[in-house]
Amino acid sequence: MISFGERYAASEQFDAVYKEGMALVERTATYLDGTGRKEAKGLKPPLTLTYATESMRLTTRLLELASWLMLHRALKDGEIDQDQAIMRRQRVKLAPIGRPSHVKGFDDLPEGLRDLINLSFSLNDRITRIDNAIATGAEPAAASDNVVGAQMAQLEAAFGSFRGQTN
Repeated sequence: MISFGERYAASEQFDAVYKEGMALVERTATYLDGTGRKEAKGLKPPLTLTYATESMRLTTRLLELASWLMLHRALKDGEIDQDQAIMRRQRVKLAPIGRPSHVKGFDDLPEGLRDLINLSFSLNDRITRIDNAIATGAEPAAASDNVVGAQMAQLEAAFGSFRGQTN
């Protein structure tokens, strides 16, 4: 029996997410080394600290996402087997590091950094849904699907079925 994870890793959808993710990593590196560095020099304290903190969080998030993508690419290409993938997956942390829109001064950060942060969270959310689907063997809910239904499915996967139960 072929699992959803194996089927997904071999799919064109995975290839598209992989290309998108790696392009975002490259785009972010280019921004932070170029335009972002220039924009950061023009910021005043304490916004410089917010910029530094959020750019580090962005980089950390993207490194974890890239690790997840490369892990599944290696599995797809036969470089590692399923058991190795499971072991290595345990080292990847997909949990988001705080949503920055609640950070004081976030709206005052350069637009380029804010855009990259928002794109990274969008990618993180998609990969987290895919990862949860792989772990449970269920198809991932698309972002346009019923959000409440998708969250209920995630809760059921995490805590077991609770529909129809009363205490």
